Amino acid sequence: MGLIGIMVNMLNEPNLVYNMLPDLLVLIAPLWIAVIFGVFVGWMWRPTWANDAISNLSIPLPAAKNNGLVDFVKNFDSLKMQLPNWGLLSGSESGKNEGVEVFDDDNSSSKLDGKVKNFVGEGDLQHISKLVEEKDGGLAWILVMDRSTSDMSYQAWKREPEVGPPQYRSRTVYENMTPEMMRDFFWDDEFRLKWDDMLLEAETIEECPNNGTMVVKWVRKFPFFCSDREYIIGRRIWESGKTYYCVTKGIQYPSVPRRTKPRRVDLYYSSWSIRAVESRKGDGQMNACEVLLFHHEDMGIPWEIAKLGVRQGMWGAVKKIDRGLRWYQKHIGSGAPLTHCARMAHVNTKVSTDRLKYLTNASNNSQEIETFEEVVSDEKPSGKNVPKLLVVGGAIALACTIDRGLLTKAVIFGVARRFAKMGRRL
Repeated sequence: MGLIGIMVNMLNEPNLVYNMLPDLLVLIAPLWIAVIFGVFVGWMWRPTWANDAISNLSIPLPAAKNNGLVDFVKNFDSLKMQLPNWGLLSGSESGKNEGVEVFDDDNSSSKLDGKVKNFVGEGDLQHISKLVEEKDGGLAWILVMDRSTSDMSYQAWKREPEVGPPQYRSRTVYENMTPEMMRDFFWDDEFRLKWDDMLLEAETIEECPNNGTMVVKWVRKFPFFCSDREYIIGRRIWESGKTYYCVTKGIQYPSVPRRTKPRRVDLYYSSWSIRAVESRKGDGQMNACEVLLFHHEDMGIPWEIAKLGVRQGMWGAVKKIDRGLRWYQKHIGSGAPLTHCARMAHVNTKVSTDRLKYLTNASNNSQEIETFEEVVSDEKPSGKNVPKLLVVGGAIALACTIDRGLLTKAVIFGVARRFAKMGRRL
């Protein structure tokens, strides 16, 4: 009777019910969080037969690996920018076959597969030259980082065009380093496998001994909630006025068939210029090396996650590259022979400073210039291939599980709020 009397009194006094609503919501909220988290985790650890069923759907979903949240935290900084393969700058999960153009209009012909082909042509040299001189006509760059160590200084900028993934630019100056050593280090895939723990495979598919053009395949490791990524990269080096212009970009290469796993990345651009500069010691010696990097790609990850990964992993990636470079410097200094990939870096195309100046000041109407915007949709993908429940649930799970001193609450819940807004638009 006591309980019934209490219920009657509650019904007779609606103000009491109104005052209790906040307390009831506080009690119910954890239950909803648990439900959403359960759906999220259940989807991550779905069985193999569920993966096979998902692969037959018209809307692709990220593949899952049966690791754990510890692996997620460990690999979270894989969504970061690297030199020369920084970055997680990405859009929709769908892989597009139209990827990147193949150029056939360079003056110096390379024979690959018995045919005259140029996967990386003079138009690419013009493009990176314009980027270096800031004459590409793009948006202004916004400074996002400025840090240094005793033997290295680093600055990074970002811009987000209306069409296509976010673009990143960085300037790194390495003390006691030559441009030739830097060039060989970036090109040496065999040694990269030793210092870059995110690179699982590196294979040279074809190469041109005349101008140094190479076609390589990379497989990179991704966090457990994504399948690994495969890259078919065309790359080439030009030398002009003691500056090296190194271009690497995704190309179409039908001879290597696509697979479900790892997922092919079509839109990939990572290029840099290397030159000697004066040391910051102020002694007038040109014994430092400047690297200007320009990078963007579409990995098939929602951009909010990608940008968070970039912010959290950027400086760690830069320091890891510096450690690998110093290791490489000692390795070569000890008399170790150059690998085949490093020797190919010595095969490059010489360009006069007058010719490069002409290309830099020329208009962008030439068909040689690659337009990256043509290979992406008119709208920025905002995770529309991910169900709304998983978007919001993933944000809540991230906020509830990762905040162990690695990420501040402000960052985590800021991303959660963005995911919630994104989910309302799905």
